[in-house]
Amino acid sequence: MFRHLLAALLAFGALCASAKAQEQDGLLPVEQAYVLNAEIAPSGDRVNLHWQIAKDYFLYRGRTKVKTDQPGLNLGTLDLPPGKPKQDEFFGAVEIYHDALSGSVPFTLDDATAQTVNLTVTVQGCHETDPQICYPPHPVKLSLPRPSIAQGAALSPLASKLMAANSPSSLLEAADADVTLPPEQAFVFEAIAMSPTEILARWTMPKGYYLYRDRSSVAVSDGRDVVAGKATWPQGVDHVDEHFGSVVVYYDQVELPVAIQRGDGKAQTIQLTGEFQGCKENGICYPVMQRTVSIDLETASAEQLAAAAKSFVPASQTTAADAVKPLADNALRSQAPHTASISVPLALLFALLGGLILNLMPCVLPVLSFKVMGLAQSGESLAKARSHALWYTLGVLVSFAALGLLVIALRAAGQALGWGFQLQQPGFVAVLVYVLIAVGLSLSGVFSIGAGLAGSGQQLTQKSGPAGDFFTGVLACVVASPCTAPFMGPALALAFASSSVTALFIFLALGLGLALPFLLIGYIPALASRLPKPGAWMETFKQVLAFPMYLTAVWLVWVLGKQRGVDAIGWVLAGAVLLALGLWWWERRRFKEGFVSRALAVLVILASLAPVWVVSRMAPMATLAHDESALAYSKPRLAELREAGRTVFVNMTADWCVTCKANEKAVLGTAHFNDLLQQSNAVYMKGDWTNVDPEITAFLQEHGAVGVPLYVVFHGGEEGEVLPTVLTSDIVEAALAK
Repeated sequence: MFRHLLAALLAFGALCASAKAQEQDGLLPVEQAYVLNAEIAPSGDRVNLHWQIAKDYFLYRGRTKVKTDQPGLNLGTLDLPPGKPKQDEFFGAVEIYHDALSGSVPFTLDDATAQTVNLTVTVQGCHETDPQICYPPHPVKLSLPRPSIAQGAALSPLASKLMAANSPSSLLEAADADVTLPPEQAFVFEAIAMSPTEILARWTMPKGYYLYRDRSSVAVSDGRDVVAGKATWPQGVDHVDEHFGSVVVYYDQVELPVAIQRGDGKAQTIQLTGEFQGCKENGICYPVMQRTVSIDLETASAEQLAAAAKSFVPASQTTAADAVKPLADNALRSQAPHTASISVPLALLFALLGGLILNLMPCVLPVLSFKVMGLAQSGESLAKARSHALWYTLGVLVSFAALGLLVIALRAAGQALGWGFQLQQPGFVAVLVYVLIAVGLSLSGVFSIGAGLAGSGQQLTQKSGPAGDFFTGVLACVVASPCTAPFMGPALALAFASSSVTALFIFLALGLGLALPFLLIGYIPALASRLPKPGAWMETFKQVLAFPMYLTAVWLVWVLGKQRGVDAIGWVLAGAVLLALGLWWWERRRFKEGFVSRALAVLVILASLAPVWVVSRMAPMATLAHDESALAYSKPRLAELREAGRTVFVNMTADWCVTCKANEKAVLGTAHFNDLLQQSNAVYMKGDWTNVDPEITAFLQEHGAVGVPLYVVFHGGEEGEVLPTVLTSDIVEAALAK
C-alpha cells in the first residue's frame, strides 16, 4: 500500500511540475526535449530506437518502457545501455541519460504479411536546471512500416530524416520566440512508401509555427507512369488568420497519406514534390515553399495494382498549390484580350495614363480641389507654382513608392493581396477618417496647419508651404487607392507579378500620372496664367473645400460599418469628437503660456486614437446579406452551376471600391440588368472583398486581377470572359448574349 501511495504522490507531483513547466519561459515541450526516432532494422526482427535529448534535460532508464496492443506482435526485452548513476529525490538510486540514447527491442510477428509494427514507447525525464521540473510519463505511439524481406531492401526510414533536420540545436532555437528559423528548419518535409500503392508525406514544425492546409499539396514530379491521387488531410485546427481569414492549420506535425496509381508494378524510385506555406505565430509568413524528396517503390503485384485502382480517386484539377501560384502565369489575361502580350514599356505607359485618369475619379476629386487651392494661391509667381507642383509630386511619388515597396515585401512573404488591400484593414480606415476630419477642420479654421508664430498677420499665400504640398500628395495617393481607372489593370497585373524593380517603376509611373496635371501647370506659364488671381475669395473657397473632406470621411465611416458593424461606427465617431476637441483646444492655447494646458490638449488627441485599436480587434461582419438578387460567391457552387451548363455573371466587389459602386448603380442595379439575366437564364453571383477573403483573392489571382472590380461571365464549362473595369449596359448585354 505504501508503494502504491508513493507512486501516486510521485505521479501527482510530476503532473504539477509539468503544469508549472508550461508557465516557465524557456522550457521545451516534452516532444522537443526528447526527440524520438524509430525504425525497423534491416533484419526485420528488431526495432531500433534513438532519442535526442536537449541540453539540461535527462531521461530515466527505469522509466523507459515499450509495449504493444497489436495482435500477434510479441516483444522481447528492451535493450538499453547502462546510464549515469544518480541519487534521485523521487526514485532513489537510478540511472539517467544525457544528450542521446539508443536502444532496441526484438520482436516476432505471428502474421508474416503484416505491413506495420505498432508500438507505444513511454519515457520520463526532468529538466535539471532552474526551473527544476519533471515531466509526467510521455507515451508515443509508433506505426513503423516493415521493410520488404523478400526483396532484401529496407525502406529509407522517415524518422531517420527527422534526426538530421530537427537537431536539438534547431529545436532549442525554435523555442526562442525572438528567433525566426530558416524555412528548411521551420517546415521539415519528408515522405516514405507505406506500401507499393501508398505513400505517406509528413511535415514537422517546431513550437510556434503552423502549416496552412489549403495552401499545401503534394504531387509526383518524376516517376514512370506514377500519379498521386487525392490526398486525405486529417482534421486540423480552425484558425482566424490575419492574412487569409478563417483557415485550417496544423501545429507540431501532420501526416498525409496519399494513394498512387502506377502504370506497372516494377520497382522504381520516384520524386515527390511538396508545395506548401506556413507562418510563425505573431511573426512572418513564409513564401510558398517547394521541396522534392526521393521515394523507393517496391514491386507491386497484379492484385495490389488492381485493388489500388478500384479505390483510387484522382486529384482535383485545381489543387491548393494552384491557389497560391504567382500571378505571372495569368496576370496578363486580366482586363481585355489585347493585353495578353503587354511589355514592360507598354505597362509603364498604361500606368502613366491610368494615374492621369485617376484625377477624374470621385475618390480623388476632394483632395485635388484642395490642391487647386494651393495653386491658386501662387498667383502670377511662376516660382511659387513650380514649388507647389514639385512638392506635391514628391509627396505622390514617395507615397506610391512606399505602397509599391509594401506590396513587394508582402508578396515576398507569401501573402495574397491586391490593389486597395490596405482598405481591408479597419484600423487603417479609421486612421484615414481621422486624417480627413483633421484636414477638414483645418480648412474650416478650427486649427491651422503650418501657421507661423505671427498667426493672423500672415498672408494666405504663406499658409501652404512645402510640407503642406507634400502632405497633400500623400493624401491624394491614399484616397486614390480604392479607385481603378482604365489602363491601370494591365499595368498593375504586371506589377504584382513581375520583379521587384519592375513593380516599383510601375508604381512610380502611376504616381507620376496622378501628379502630372499639376506638374504641367507649374512648368508651363501659359497654363499657370489661366489660374484665378489671389484675393479675398480664397478664404471662402478654402472653407467650402472642407465639406468634400467631411463627406469623404462619412463614406469611410460607412465602409468601416460594413466591415465591423455599428459599434465600430460609434467608436470612431467618438474618437473623431475627441480629435476635434483636442485640435480646437491646442489652437486656442498655441500662442499662450501654460505647458499644462497644451499638454492636456495633446493627451486628448492621443486619447482619440484609442478607438483605432478597438476597431482593429473587432470581428468581421457578414456582408452582402441584404442583396437578395445575387448568390454569395462560392467556388463549389460556381462549379456546380457551370457543370449544369448555366451562364454565371460573377461580380467581385467591395464596399470601399468607388468604381464598383458606380458600376452597380449605373448598370448592375438596374431593371434592365435583371431582364438581361432572365433572358439569358443567367445566375448573378457576387463576392465581397471588403474584408480579407482568401477564396475571393484566389479567384482574383486565377483571372489575373489585382483588385476589384472584377467581372467574369461563364457560359457553362467554357473559360470565363473577363469584362472591362468600367461597365456599360451594351458590354454586359453582349457578354451575356454569347
